[in-house]
Amino acid sequence: MSESDQLQHAIARLQRLAEERHLDCVSLRDERQAPTLATGDAHFIHLIDADTAALHCPVQQKILLMDVSPAIYFETDAYIGEPIVLIHLDQIDDEELALRLEDACRFRSPAP
Repeated sequence: MSESDQLQHAIARLQRLAEERHLDCVSLRDERQAPTLATGDAHFIHLIDADTAALHCPVQQKILLMDVSPAIYFETDAYIGEPIVLIHLDQIDDEELALRLEDACRFRSPAP
């Protein structure tokens, strides 16, 4: 499978899970040449590559996720202190990823 096909597969997975969670606030954008799911004008997840996604979340939740599941959640120097956790997409099951998408969408949703 080509890299482009792998990216399409990864974003299709994210879209499917968002739809299954009834996250009506979701739109697909291509920011910085990276497929992105957004709510309003705020993106809440984007693909870094076919195997890695950057997900917005509160910093305390990020720390907890990395402590509990370091094989799934991690950060690089660029994300230290940022409200973004990196996810190994090949290590996370659909149920957990769907929960993280729902949390991130709520975290980044514009206030009513």
